Amino acid sequence: MMKVTHNFAPIFNEESRILMLGTMPSPKSRETGFYYGHPRNRFWKVVSDVCGEDLPVTREDKIAFALRNKIAVWDVLAGCEIEGADDSSIRNPVPNDLSWILEKADIRAVYTTGTKAGQLYKRYCYPKTGIEAVILPSTSPANCRVTYEELYHAYTRIRKYIT
Repeated sequence: MMKVTHNFAPIFNEESRILMLGTMPSPKSRETGFYYGHPRNRFWKVVSDVCGEDLPVTREDKIAFALRNKIAVWDVLAGCEIEGADDSSIRNPVPNDLSWILEKADIRAVYTTGTKAGQLYKRYCYPKTGIEAVILPSTSPANCRVTYEELYHAYTRIRKYIT
């Protein structure tokens, strides 16, 4: 079990309309220094496909893509104890203070990228935000039972807020 502290700033601006929340950066994301940093994580591919744009490759491209498409990106947790990238092993979670984004941005919907993120959001964040989160399937390579087509279909629900 390793104690991990979240150290990425959220991606958002005052025009962001949806907030996409993961659980906590994986070891690979922490190594690359950015959200959904594992080379086989499908987040950036599916979201760019849903938005009808080319896949952003660099950190700067991903930030510009998210802001251009009114997507805020952060994580539910500011810290926890965790075994590797196994969300089911999370102990002693410390939630992020989402009011920082919600007070500045025009957030109209909150989505979590996975069941564990959804559960943690509901338990720790929903009582403060009052905004129900829609749980989307995880884009993690560990969630290989969900096909790309199923991910794409699930993530199309974000379109109503960003187009």
